[in-house]
Amino acid sequence: MKSKKLDEARFLAVLQRVLPQTIQDPHLANAIYEQVLKEVRLFNSLDSFEKFCEKGSLPDAEPATVAEFQSQLAGNFGPENVVVTPQEDGTAVAVEIALPDHIVNTLVKVVAPGTEEEEAEAPYIPFPVSLPEDPELVWLLARRENLGPDEAVRALANIQEEFWATKKGQVLQREGVERSFAEFVSNIPATALAESGIKRYHKDPETLKPLHLIPTVQAGDPLA
Repeated sequence: MKSKKLDEARFLAVLQRVLPQTIQDPHLANAIYEQVLKEVRLFNSLDSFEKFCEKGSLPDAEPATVAEFQSQLAGNFGPENVVVTPQEDGTAVAVEIALPDHIVNTLVKVVAPGTEEEEAEAPYIPFPVSLPEDPELVWLLARRENLGPDEAVRALANIQEEFWATKKGQVLQREGVERSFAEFVSNIPATALAESGIKRYHKDPETLKPLHLIPTVQAGDPLA
């Protein structure tokens, strides 16, 4: 994932440098760059969605869960291009995504917590994280037991980078939302985290609190 992101960054940097040298009209050069950037983001969003369909699932087919899932897809592909329809038996939701050159139709499983299929996955364990500039402010997250802490950190960094590149992330930035970890944790859909084996317990961080032990009173002490 890191190598892929680096290759994309290099490609976009080269494109941004070369276009003005080959196309004299700056508006046209910028339009071409923005269109290529849009296609790259679309490709990444589709790639992430396909990986989620392979291993991921929704916990239920309740209207609120389906609405959150559709909102996430709408942020990546545009609300006018996404249709999510729960199956009548409640075992899956049908997803239709209209892309510029074709239409994607797929099913996303619904696996209730505690079922046999869900229990086959590694359980979640605590994964508290903090920023180097403020180590005493801790976000309470969780990670799959088979996902190492270093892997979880890298996955979280990639998810954050991808989130700010989505339509939802772009809209938030245009609205003046700070591109910070706190805003990322508050706004990232739960399904986007679950895809990489990460879970959010709380949106707001907590401050580390020192534990002051009460002295044990010994026999013979004046207070005994």
